[in-house]
Amino acid sequence: MKKTIDIIRSVITWLLLIFSVGIMLFTFISVATLNQNSRSIFGYKAFIVLSDSMKATDFEAGDVVVVKEVNPATLKEGDIITFISRNSASYGETVTHKIRRLTTTAEGEPGFVTYGTTTDTDDLTVVDYYNVEGKYQFRLPKVGNFFSFLKTVPGYICCILIPFLLFIAMQAVNTVKAFRNYKKEQADAIQAEKDELAAEKKRTEAMQAEIEALKAQINSSAATGKESKEETEEDSETDREEDIKEDSE
Repeated sequence: MKKTIDIIRSVITWLLLIFSVGIMLFTFISVATLNQNSRSIFGYKAFIVLSDSMKATDFEAGDVVVVKEVNPATLKEGDIITFISRNSASYGETVTHKIRRLTTTAEGEPGFVTYGTTTDTDDLTVVDYYNVEGKYQFRLPKVGNFFSFLKTVPGYICCILIPFLLFIAMQAVNTVKAFRNYKKEQADAIQAEKDELAAEKKRTEAMQAEIEALKAQINSSAATGKESKEETEEDSETDREEDIKEDSE
């Protein structure tokens, strides 16, 4: 059971780390490229859709559209393009609309008449080649909403700060747990060494006791032998004295 809990904790920790790093990379890429007209990755650009002018057919507000840089001369009717608007109401904004037909500007430069499919109304200004950012390739549904949320303080807290704090907290718990295990192992090792020393002391004391007992036994045997020898010598002396006495009589 404990092993299973440790595995689950480890998996959650790594998932939090991967999620946090992924969100950070995601944020970095979005900040560096999303809605950046001057930046592209391998010729591709990404833009957040801000209106529903193309909702009827292709994409809607909150989506991210990915466009590819192309030669404007290759574009034709029906293509969807992203361009810098020159309309007075939206001047300088990035717009993605469909080409209705090819035309020329007031200066005689080639351009396009564009429109939003939701209203089916032509844009007021002709889009010249210079303002074309790229040709629409595909969309990422609602990803723009996530990017927009991610750039807010609550989005940063929820998607980046909290996962990192959880990861750091779990790593801190694991570190404290490892330190406690290390201290316990050290204490167990010291206690085992003390027990070994105590057992060795007992064995030494027992051996000394055996040696003392053996010495006492040897001394006792030696004393007994000496007494026996003295008694034998006394008996022999007595016998000699009796023999002398008998001979004298």
